Amino acid sequence: MPAMNYADIGLRVGIEIHQQLDTRHKLFCNCPTVLREVEESNFEFIRFLRSKRSELGDVDRAAREEVMRRKKFIYKFYDTTCLVEADEEPPREINREAIKIGIQIARMLNMELVDELHVMRKIVIDGSNTTGFQRTALLAFGGHVDVDGKRIGIATLCIEEEAARKVEERGSETVYSLDRLGIPLVEIGTEPDIDSPELARKAAWKLGMILRSTGKVKRGLGTIRQDVNISIRDGARVEIKGVQNLDILDKIVEYEVERQLNLLKIRDELRERGAKVFDEIYDVKDVFADTKSKILRRAKSIMAIRLSGFAGLVGMEIQPGRRLGTEFADIAKTFGLGGIFHTDELPAYGISEEEVARLRETVGAEDSDAVIIASGERENVRSALERIIERARYCLVGVPEETRRANEDGTTSYMRPLPGSARMYPETDVPPVLIDEELRSVEIPELIEERAGRFVRDYALPEDLAVIMAEPSNAKIFEEFAGQMEPTVVARVLHILPSQLRRDGYDVERLDEDDFRLTLSMIRDGKIAKEGAEEVLRLLTQEKLGEDEILARLSPAEDLDGFIARLVEEKKDFIAERGEHAFKPLMGLVMKEFRGKVDGKVIAEKLRNAIKQALDSS
Repeated sequence: MPAMNYADIGLRVGIEIHQQLDTRHKLFCNCPTVLREVEESNFEFIRFLRSKRSELGDVDRAAREEVMRRKKFIYKFYDTTCLVEADEEPPREINREAIKIGIQIARMLNMELVDELHVMRKIVIDGSNTTGFQRTALLAFGGHVDVDGKRIGIATLCIEEEAARKVEERGSETVYSLDRLGIPLVEIGTEPDIDSPELARKAAWKLGMILRSTGKVKRGLGTIRQDVNISIRDGARVEIKGVQNLDILDKIVEYEVERQLNLLKIRDELRERGAKVFDEIYDVKDVFADTKSKILRRAKSIMAIRLSGFAGLVGMEIQPGRRLGTEFADIAKTFGLGGIFHTDELPAYGISEEEVARLRETVGAEDSDAVIIASGERENVRSALERIIERARYCLVGVPEETRRANEDGTTSYMRPLPGSARMYPETDVPPVLIDEELRSVEIPELIEERAGRFVRDYALPEDLAVIMAEPSNAKIFEEFAGQMEPTVVARVLHILPSQLRRDGYDVERLDEDDFRLTLSMIRDGKIAKEGAEEVLRLLTQEKLGEDEILARLSPAEDLDGFIARLVEEKKDFIAERGEHAFKPLMGLVMKEFRGKVDGKVIAEKLRNAIKQALDSS
């Protein structure tokens, strides 16, 4: 496939970064920002959410579709959550610690702060918020960041509450956990200044690096995610949500461009064919009365629609492994259905050629038409097909504005229509906050990439290791000890050994700063050899120990001098035969017993002296 000229197709990309802040309390209550095991839930309740009109009386199109899905939401409650998360109590004042961290990030992004922070409600009725909306507040605007010599505008920085964590989906029911709901986060939105997939990935990395440089953001899976807004000339703005892996962000942009270009090709072909989409939904259950398809045989309702002139195009690939029919199936799944069948892929799946012929006859389809079949609960099937009719009709227009979900392979799946402006309205329960001098007086930290460069210069670390040591979780301890001992030893204790222990099944998450400081100080003070750090860390992953307890655990059963004297006596014939060449095999035997407990240089010196004395006396 020839290289894509993204300038020719008018590619525009904007990124939204959502990063959880590492605060003590949630954004609108005093609950801790800790995640829990679902099994620890001590209570659950059920909600059905409905849409709300905006101040202008409009209903958001994304909210309208969520209502059509008739979802039931189950919420898991804990002893670390409260009535604010359950929407049974008004929110408290907004967390000032979160505001301060947000101001610090805004300053690092060259942004202008608002004079007064006002909280808004943003309608979200997919169940991820018990209230039916997310609370958000604009804190800063009009900034920029430079990436690869190109200036990327930073449009907005908002302080928001994190959504509830989705635990399980079972048909028309979705289970959420309230432990995550309300954790403070920043939402950073760039201008659509990004013009290539590679620049999108680099810009996201740069923003993530700036956030981590504060040392005040949460780390780990799910604590940061990227949403990507993509459009091309003659296409449409599409928001792709939930990009967790930056390594595939460029691929996501490439595949979305490919999808939009293919949808435009389908549009042009449909127009040339004079294609039409009809509103009529047909009950075709009788057609499949004796079917061998297991899915259709057990279905309560089977319905179909006719797409005039769509034959061969529903099965057309628009992204790797995904077709136009997959787009229709995504819509059906959002209504609790398993998917769809379409005539571009039939007969198959237990559906016979005769059944396909009867189906076409029932709906009045010609050879140039495509027929879509959906099955399941009657109301869900009808709602899904109504929405698929709407989507199919838009195939004659081009690319619809919509929100899509990022898949692990870089492709995307339909979620809902793109929200409009009707989803925002003021939050009346939270007072505004004046951004005064006390809040504005924040310190700007050293960037990770700048610190890494300094570590390369000052400590001669390799660049990749310097970047790891420059992370806030490592930097303070590294600099504390790197001037007192070999810097690579410090890096080995802080990063390489924990990685090895993790692979061996040890719970390295139990290690904290005090454990690493203790291990490094014991090496520095000569109480253990640098080779002994692995065993010390292994012990500390299992239980908290003091220095004396560790040394007692590491103490060999026999002292070094006595062990060497006994070994040399036992191997005197071997020493007489091999001479000085006996050193290497005997050193291996001594190290097996004393590795990590005595410095290797000390062991080597003592063993050489003992071998020399044995040879001199023979």
